[in-house]
Amino acid sequence: MDNRIKKHAEVLLEYSLDLKKGEKIIIVGDVVTLPLIKESYRLAVELGALPQVMINSEELKEILLKGGSGEQIKYVPVSVKKAFETVDVLLSLFGEPNTRMFSNVNPEKMKLSAQGSSEITKIFFERVAKKELRWCGTMFPNQANAQEANMSISEYEDFVYGAGYIGSKDPIAEWKEIEKKQEAICKILDGKKHLRIVSRDTDLNMSIEGRKWVNCCGRVNFPDGEVFTGPVEDSVEGRIRFSFPGIYGGREIEDIQLTFERGKVIKVTAAKGQELLEQILETDKGARYVGEIAAGTNYNIKKFTKHMLFDEKIGGTVHLAIGRSIPESLGKNQSAIHWDMLCDMKKGGEIYADSELVYKDGKFLI
Repeated sequence: MDNRIKKHAEVLLEYSLDLKKGEKIIIVGDVVTLPLIKESYRLAVELGALPQVMINSEELKEILLKGGSGEQIKYVPVSVKKAFETVDVLLSLFGEPNTRMFSNVNPEKMKLSAQGSSEITKIFFERVAKKELRWCGTMFPNQANAQEANMSISEYEDFVYGAGYIGSKDPIAEWKEIEKKQEAICKILDGKKHLRIVSRDTDLNMSIEGRKWVNCCGRVNFPDGEVFTGPVEDSVEGRIRFSFPGIYGGREIEDIQLTFERGKVIKVTAAKGQELLEQILETDKGARYVGEIAAGTNYNIKKFTKHMLFDEKIGGTVHLAIGRSIPESLGKNQSAIHWDMLCDMKKGGEIYADSELVYKDGKFLI
């Protein structure tokens, strides 16, 4: 076994989740993530926790999405709801056998699936915000995601573990240092009222008054590296052009451009995937409003890989999520979706907070 899998599990359970004796933990992942499931389970047992495993299969989900009725697609088992209501800790392991599994699924059925899971999503975010549930999501390197990133499996393993500082002598110490540096940025931004983002074909204004900036330092996502907040819902004005494709259900939407008025998306264009983009925005009322605005700060992530766990953290980018706000940011938008899109800021990008230049060419000046 690659020793980095063991170190990965140690960082996740001992730092990210701070798992304690007697706590109930669910480890969720596809079959391809089994090596990390086993190491995480083994360590949870050693720590005296109460672990259980939930194996997902996207092949089974494909059967449901293609052949199921609306009622079947939206159905959530009572046992799943109960688990999300009662566990102390949730570890989600990302990795899939085929990243294009849902490429030919009707967008309307994808929307039904999102609507069906909205109650679980609501329970999850509310319990996390109340600190009743600790969660972390991470990637287990696998062939499908490596192929999607245009890498060999060995290259992708190096990429994933490098992004998380797993190869360093003391990964936990590295993340504690990142936490300290980003906290200084968050404290300054917490006192600001207005944000303006300027880049290629982008000039976006919004109020951040009364909202909180969240320091993402490996405790919720792993790897991590971003600071974010939820803008005042009806305040977003202007336009933004996303530099990278948006990925939704394994499908790419290219050259997305959004125009906002009084917080709401009023105009959308895409060079590819326009129909899917419009379907996403019609998921529910909140899908046309911004739930998150963030800056990526992980400069170990240098390449777009078509997986937002990494891509939204790319140092020198900002990302905007339409849909549900993250409660920790004090954002209030409600939606069944939370979908991130990415804008490169490394060449001429600027961010102004209360008219003060605080970010230029991909880096904070504060």
